Amino acid sequence: MTALAPLTDAELTALIDGLAGLPYGGEAVDQRTHALQTAWLATDAGADDELVVAAALHDIGRARPVRAEHPGLPHELAGAAFARRRLGGRAAWVIAQHVPAKRYLVATDPAYHALLSPVSVASLKAQGGPMDEHEAARFAAHPLAADAVALRRWDDAAKDPTGPLLPIPALLSAHARCVAARMG
Repeated sequence: MTALAPLTDAELTALIDGLAGLPYGGEAVDQRTHALQTAWLATDAGADDELVVAAALHDIGRARPVRAEHPGLPHELAGAAFARRRLGGRAAWVIAQHVPAKRYLVATDPAYHALLSPVSVASLKAQGGPMDEHEAARFAAHPLAADAVALRRWDDAAKDPTGPLLPIPALLSAHARCVAARMG
């Protein structure tokens, strides 16, 4: 296995700032606002640093440099490939599973579908619709399933153009603590 090459502060900032103005599929926010709002929601919920960083980067597979590196992959898989090299296995798995988590929640939480935006309802069809019973059981059995479900719920809520955003310095601090813990 290749050693992780942690993101520098400049790289992480450039990735997040590179999402500014990038449309978010018809939602009222751009990709940068969505990323920082998802991270703020994770922080507000008391998530650990690694999950906060994963929340900020859950859609990084849509960023130009990541798309260029992983052409043709769905954004969650491109993001996971990026995260595996730069953040670690947990972040990669949670990023890869934030789309399946939507399918899981639609299948298992009767109130969840009503929370989805029209854009998210439309993308659900392309993503395979609700999980069947076997898929849902397999997903739920994974030790990180709760993290993916939490990320999915923050993702769904992070579409408010006037909502709070995690400041970049707070994201950089969370990332630095993750790197220090891995090195520790």
